[in-house]
Amino acid sequence: MKRIVAYCGIICSDCPVFKATKMNNDAERRRVAELWTKQYDKDYGPENINCDGCLTQGQKIFSYCKVCEIRKCARERNVKNCAYCEQYVCEKLSYLLNKYKPAKEVLDKIRISLRKHSTLKVD
Repeated sequence: MKRIVAYCGIICSDCPVFKATKMNNDAERRRVAELWTKQYDKDYGPENINCDGCLTQGQKIFSYCKVCEIRKCARERNVKNCAYCEQYVCEKLSYLLNKYKPAKEVLDKIRISLRKHSTLKVD
């Protein structure tokens, strides 16, 4: 499966919701719903476990992603992900990156690559 990087740097293609959707596996949807209900103290049912990834233009997107301020901002700025943004790292994004270091590592690597290839003017 092709690696899909969300706007915030989280790897959508590694997400259990994304994987259950791609497999179209109802047992996996139930498992993820139960796990995330416990993990995030929010009630999720199997019907909530459907997502084609943060970058999708379609309607099949996880409930949190539908209201994500980072996703909304990146879409408004028309950037591939936040590493491409002139405001990287902004206040909205820094909160997530402080909590979830792997996303920061992903975006930092992309940002370094952009600098090397001069496709982005950054300080």
